[in-house]
Amino acid sequence: MYRHSLHQQIRNILADGDSAESRQPDASFVTRLTANATALDALFQELYGNHPQRDQFFSEMVRTLIRTHVSRPVSMLERDDRKLDAGHWFLSNQITGMSLYVDRFCNDLNGMPDRLTYLRELGVNLLHLMPLFESPEGESDGGYAVSDFRRVDPKFGTIEDLRSLQELMQSQGMYLMLDIVFNHTSHHHEWARRAKAGDPEYQDFFYMFPDRTLPDRYDAAMPEIFPESAPGNFTWVEECGKWVMTVFHRYQWDLNYRNPRVFIEMLDTVLFHANLGIDILRIDAPAFIWKEPGTTCQNLPGAHTLLRLLRQCVATSAPGMALLGEAIVAPADIMRYFGTGIYTARECDIAYNATHMALQWDALATGDTRIMLSAQPQLQQKPFGTTWINYVRCHDDIGLGYTDEMIREAGFDPYAHRRFIKDHYSGVHPGSEARGALFSVNPKTQDARISGSLASLCGLESAIAADDRAAVDTALDRILMMQAHSIFLGGIPMLFYGDEIASLNDYAYQQDPAKHYDNRWMHRPRIDWKALAERLRPGTPMQRVFTGLQRLIKLRREHELTGDYGNISWMHPHNIHVAGYVRSLDARRLYCVFNFGKEPAWLTWYAFKQHGILPDTLTDLWSGTEIRVGPDHEHFILPAYGFALLINRD
Repeated sequence: MYRHSLHQQIRNILADGDSAESRQPDASFVTRLTANATALDALFQELYGNHPQRDQFFSEMVRTLIRTHVSRPVSMLERDDRKLDAGHWFLSNQITGMSLYVDRFCNDLNGMPDRLTYLRELGVNLLHLMPLFESPEGESDGGYAVSDFRRVDPKFGTIEDLRSLQELMQSQGMYLMLDIVFNHTSHHHEWARRAKAGDPEYQDFFYMFPDRTLPDRYDAAMPEIFPESAPGNFTWVEECGKWVMTVFHRYQWDLNYRNPRVFIEMLDTVLFHANLGIDILRIDAPAFIWKEPGTTCQNLPGAHTLLRLLRQCVATSAPGMALLGEAIVAPADIMRYFGTGIYTARECDIAYNATHMALQWDALATGDTRIMLSAQPQLQQKPFGTTWINYVRCHDDIGLGYTDEMIREAGFDPYAHRRFIKDHYSGVHPGSEARGALFSVNPKTQDARISGSLASLCGLESAIAADDRAAVDTALDRILMMQAHSIFLGGIPMLFYGDEIASLNDYAYQQDPAKHYDNRWMHRPRIDWKALAERLRPGTPMQRVFTGLQRLIKLRREHELTGDYGNISWMHPHNIHVAGYVRSLDARRLYCVFNFGKEPAWLTWYAFKQHGILPDTLTDLWSGTEIRVGPDHEHFILPAYGFALLINRD
């Protein structure tokens, strides 16, 4: 809706531009700002309409957008235009990512340029560099306790090193993804230091209280995130005699977004990242960014309003940067982070497909795909123009957050089923080949998550220890089947470093005082580059996994229908051990079928024909063989932990 007063306010702010700036806003920016003004105003009003300085802060927000845009490097403005011309550039089948810790991958940022050749050899052209910004040693939470959002931690290098790497990657057609810790800061951050010193302005940057009255109200409904290592949600601050909200760890102070000053400061930080040339900004823990007493303080409407406002700001000032919401929550809640109502596909551009990731592990443990399939109707509601990060492993644990209803639909008891999954992957269940560990066990509910590398959870560690060649082959089959299932699903495939070379659990963290309490470090390996020569020696586990992933990535790039164009249909479960989906574009179809069972699986040809008329033969892209299509009473046979990528050549 057009409001003359609002657009006059925007014109006045533009006319009052800072004369110190070297450039004036270009026409495309002015057009975007004018077009988005109504949404910016409505969202800001929803959050801060009752604030006495509402209009002043709104004007300040708009000035932040202008200031950031006019200081955006010309090369990035040109890249913005190319991405806008492409339309939803991140849906492309040409993008494959890898997430890594710079120090554990190659020591520091100066070591990264020499490793780009290795990544391109694999087929990776998007790098997610785990947190790089200054974080106190021993209180870093893996870099997610940031003490300075604009200073690279010296152990990684400098901000100039990061800019240099980004420029090199951009020149090679690669993309860069970084994190912004939006929910909290380190208690060593300047804002927290000023709050400790008693400055009321900065105490209002956080949730700080003089007594336990309000903290107790919050705690009554808020769950504990790390009940073992960080029980409770508040920490007493001796320096100023107040309680501060610390949902994750005592050294991570939650930001108070009810204060518009906090939003504007963090918006400026987000746009600082945009002007570093970041292609995808990963917003850490967005489910927690809005708090209200009497609620779980997760997934609240205010959190979605904040993200929508942030999205509109970024789309105005730096439209080439996509926003990824790291919401690892229940399936129905995940979908809301793409936006709803008039903001459908206008909140987060990208989200982690965490539910599907966990359900892959469920299917591998049980050999039964029915729970996985029960989640798909919900997950397929993702709106066009948004996409998933699809992955098998990441830096984090594996949560079992899929719903009890999904488990019951498959005929299992939820409590007993989750107990089996935990016992299987922690190696407790008789006959389990997995070697993982339980993370963050809740002593009250026995809820827990799972740590462990892809290879160790798939049985490679135990197979090598037993010197069992057949078990090694089976473990490698599991690894490649899991990766193929994720890579061809649609969205952006994201590998976790070390998984491409079948890294086993690294138990050295147990001797590190800063890490010993967090067993997630077992699947965050330190890369031995001399040992990587094994990837070239035929027949080694490293070579078989590395070259297998190379082929899968290459095959995906060769077929446009593997992009995320709303073109996936799930096959009916004619065999409970098999999960299958169809990728379609025009007359082309790619049938992707995966056997999660430990025995060969027989799948009726009728399962394929339910998705349209089949030609006489299909080509399996993975094996390179021609497959004769049989009548309905005959079957396509998949070996144990095998998969096929069957395409029609018509």
